[in-house]
Parts: sequence; C-alpha cells; structure tokens
Amino acid sequence: MKLLDKYIARQFFSTYVFAGISFTALFLLVNLIENLGRYIDKGIRAEQIILYYWSLIPETVLLISPLSTLLASLYITGRMSGSSELPAMKAAGVGMHQLLKPFLAVALLISVFNILNAGWLYPKTSALKNRFETEHLDKTFENVSGSKNIHILESRNRILSIGALDPQKITGLNISIETFEGPVIASRIDAKKISYDQSIDRWILHETKTRVFSEKGVLYRENPGNDTLQLSLTASSLRDLGIQPDEMDIIQHYRYIGEKQEAGFSNLGRVIVKFHNKLALPLASLIIILIGVPLSSRKKRSGLALEFGISLFIGFTYLGVQRTLSTAGYRGLIDPAFAAWLPNLLFLVIGVVIYKTANK
Repeated sequence: MKLLDKYIARQFFSTYVFAGISFTALFLLVNLIENLGRYIDKGIRAEQIILYYWSLIPETVLLISPLSTLLASLYITGRMSGSSELPAMKAAGVGMHQLLKPFLAVALLISVFNILNAGWLYPKTSALKNRFETEHLDKTFENVSGSKNIHILESRNRILSIGALDPQKITGLNISIETFEGPVIASRIDAKKISYDQSIDRWILHETKTRVFSEKGVLYRENPGNDTLQLSLTASSLRDLGIQPDEMDIIQHYRYIGEKQEAGFSNLGRVIVKFHNKLALPLASLIIILIGVPLSSRKKRSGLALEFGISLFIGFTYLGVQRTLSTAGYRGLIDPAFAAWLPNLLFLVIGVVIYKTANK
C-alpha cells in the first residue's frame, strides 16, 4: 500500500471508529431515556440494566455501521476536497478508482468484522437481550413456525399435524399423523398428546385412535394408554421451534433452515430473511463507499453539518428500505432471500451511477 493510501486509510478508519462509538452511545442513551421510567417502576436492579445495554452493543454496532461508514467517507473526502488536497491528487494523476482503494480496503475489513459480529457475537448476546425484554419490557416473541396448527411433512409419505406446541417441554397436543400410499391415505393416527422419551429414543403418543384404510374397509383401534412411534423428526428439531433466529449463529441458522425445509415446515420467510440479513447488512458498509466518496469528492464550501445531514439521510433511508423489504419477505410478499439482498442491490446501482458521474 502506498504512503498516500495508508494516510487516507488511517484517517478514514479513525473517523469511522469515532462515528461508530458516537452513534452507538447516542442510540443506547435514547433507549435508556425512553425506558428509564419503566425500569424504575418495575424496580429493576442497576446491574441488570447495565448487562442489558451491554448486550445491545453488538446489534447497535451492526445497524449503525453503514451510517458510520458513510459519514466517515463523506467527512474525509470532503475535508481533502476543501483543503485542496484532493485537487492536488487529481492533478498528480490520481483518479477516482485509485482514491477509492484505501476506502474500500478499510470498508472490507469493517464488513468482515460485521459478518463475524452478525454471525457469532450478536447471536450470543441476543438471548440475553430477548430474555430481559420478555421479563421486564413485556415484549413477546413469536415462535419461528408458530405454536398452533403446525403441519409437518414428516417423511415423504407422512404428515404430522400438531394443534398446540410447547417446544421447551418437547410436547404437542391434538396430534394427527396421516400416512399415504401415493395420493391415497393409508392410515391415520390421532392422539391427545405427543412427547419424547429420551431413555428409549422414541416418541410417545398418548390416548391414540388408529384408523387403517384398505379396500376391505376401515380397521379401527383405540388405545387409552400410550403408543411408541419412530419419527424422522428429531426432538432437537421440535425444540428449536422455540428459538429465535437472532439467537442462532450463522452455521446453526443455515442448518436450521435446511432441516425445517426438509421436514416440510412452512412460513419460514422470517427465518430466511434473518439469515440473509446476517450477510447482507455487513456488506452494506462496503457498498456505501461507492456513494460517500464520489458524492463528496467535489470541492465545495459546505462544512461538517451538511456531510452529517447527508449521511443521516442516506443511512436512515437504507435502514428504512431494509426494514420495509424485510417485513415484505416475512409475509411472503416477495422472495425472502431477495428481500434481504434487494436494499444492497438498489444502493449498489445508485453508487455505480454516482461513481460514473463523478469519474467523468
């Protein structure tokens, strides 16, 4: 790396760190002010509050990273332009693509850090955050696939339906298991409850009613006791229905989606969007450089206030688009994976247009 590149990279990184710390502190302070009255009314101890806000830091850093990157790139480029450093560099033959190199190099490191944060650090603190919000802020979290009227393609020819689910106890109520031979139903088992017995590695069906359908008629059997059954569905898969996507590291998240899709779970839009956001959001810091540097490369009389305002506008626009499209992906209005990556694609197109315009 050339001396000039090192100079720009050092200035950009130090400004990014300062902006990141400032935005993180501001976001946490606003959250504290909003909820301070509730903390006092509920008598929550100071150490619990401190631990909660400590658990919020990884998520906050991940969300404000594109904003901090944009502000740092606008500020550094604008300062060089205003102090005639940038015109001198252009006169020496330094083009826009060369100017972008140190910014992109630092942004790449920032994106790698944020991928590690989103993939492993944030999930570790998310469980603590979710537990605090459930206990003290009356926040509710919906199970990934819901807790009522669940239908699972348990194997290629068998459908498991659960009326109500308790994933923590690995039990379900109002069970029906339908087995098919081609398009024709071969048997149906109804049970009041299903639970898992680890000692025998079997599912236990309580108070079953079994119907076997054949050309000769229907064979009916009722058992007021318990029946054991071997299912391809594992106890851990059923238990995982109670875990939130934010609490899974990126490898667990990937495996979770694969297992649930193979088992025939529907309504996985939210889980898929959350998984892809763990990659898409960190990479936004890299894409945003294509907007910040060319946008601020022209010499102008505006000061830090305008740079700050532009960064806030673009940064919050990105977060707003990202949140809106994620919600559409949750509800199945658009493909979940596409919903997670579309904000990056849109801002990449905008960045390329700004870059080409500034490079003329």
